[in-house]
Amino acid sequence: MKELVILRHAKSNRAYSVDDINRPLSPEGIDRIKKISDKKNNLFRKADIIISSPAIRALHTAIIVIYELDLSLEKLKIDNYLYTFSGSIAIDYVYALDNHWNNVVLVGHNPAFTEVINHFSDAGINHLRTAGCVKITFDGNQWSNLSKGEVLLGQKNNNF
Repeated sequence: MKELVILRHAKSNRAYSVDDINRPLSPEGIDRIKKISDKKNNLFRKADIIISSPAIRALHTAIIVIYELDLSLEKLKIDNYLYTFSGSIAIDYVYALDNHWNNVVLVGHNPAFTEVINHFSDAGINHLRTAGCVKITFDGNQWSNLSKGEVLLGQKNNNF
């Protein structure tokens, strides 16, 4: 069985005149991801790995989750391929995950993550909100052979 948690970065702060990849989190975004970490800690605690986009807002989101739940920083991996807004690139990324990981958390961006959720489940969402998260469970044991999974724990109604 494979479990995939999709976590969109928390709300960013557009007040700074920086490139998109360097945009920081807003104070509201920081507060919200702290609350999500606490409320949905069961989504993150079992993670074999937490893979983040290198964008500051995504990386900061991942680090807050790790810090709030007292997880090991060794679980964190930064991957440039997750700095994408393309659903097809993000979907291919999931198919290429290493099979020795059964519980994976991906931290990144929309609209790519909304497309990933809709591709791998029947959630049928229009927009994954900032700091929104979804857990999808699959019966298969190889990421490359995944078909539709099941959205669990009420994320469909709570976080989009």
